[in-house]
Amino acid sequence: MSFLLTCPNCGEREVTDFAFGGEVVPRPSSKPSERELNTYNYFRRNVAGLQREWWNHRSGCRAWFLAERDTTTNEVRWVALPGA
Repeated sequence: MSFLLTCPNCGEREVTDFAFGGEVVPRPSSKPSERELNTYNYFRRNVAGLQREWWNHRSGCRAWFLAERDTTTNEVRWVALPGA
């Protein structure tokens, strides 16, 4: 399914201009256990509904940004640059 995604730098584009970077997950503590590290690297929630995700504008400015998207409808609620 195709949908539109808005790059914070370039504006609205077709999702095929972007690369999906995965859902946002909290980083483990400074000295994580092996279990915490495996959970961080390999396990994702993949919820049906609102999810925060990383995206890269690969066919444009090449910036990484965050987006909140409803995974059931692909409606993008907001986008922002990290730290903004």
